[in-house]
Amino acid sequence: MNWYDKLNQYFPVTEMKSKEHMELLLEEKGDVYYKDEGPHHVLMYAEFPTFIFIDYVYVSTESRGQGIGHQLIEKLKQKNKPIILEVEPYDYEDTDSTKRLRFYQREGFKHALSIGYTRKSLATNENNTLEILYWSPTGENEEEIYQQMKKMYEDIHTYKDTEVYGKSYQPVDEVLTYGQNREVNDIFEALKKSEKKRKNNE
Repeated sequence: MNWYDKLNQYFPVTEMKSKEHMELLLEEKGDVYYKDEGPHHVLMYAEFPTFIFIDYVYVSTESRGQGIGHQLIEKLKQKNKPIILEVEPYDYEDTDSTKRLRFYQREGFKHALSIGYTRKSLATNENNTLEILYWSPTGENEEEIYQQMKKMYEDIHTYKDTEVYGKSYQPVDEVLTYGQNREVNDIFEALKKSEKKRKNNE
């Protein structure tokens, strides 16, 4: 199975770029967009002068729990830049979601509570809401993370979108919002509460 098939099998269609789009990024934005691939993992990320954006990270089922994910994140942390990524909203019934959040919590990521992020999938035409997680070695605030997300969205997510898909994604100001009385619970707090509740019920 090639790297794209591995990602495509693991991530929902609403979150996947096409193979053509990703190959175009690797070829034409090779100074920014990278693929780190091994027998049991695929990591796609963009490295800008002031931050890193993780586009996709996949670790094979049979090799989970062996520290591969930690090693991949650690390698990025050594660049000493904020690391940003998108995750699905926490669903306590989804064991994959729980494991994923537990992993990022252990790695020291925070939930950007002020940043709203909803974009329409070109594949399904459905709105897809994601939450932003970030790790910061130098104390960046959420407004700075928001500005970095805007740059990433325009440079990576929408790169040549009309050429690749025949239609374009929404403009960044429709997709990303900052503040605006956003009421959202910290997904790491929700994770802690549900795990505490589960333990009490055992």
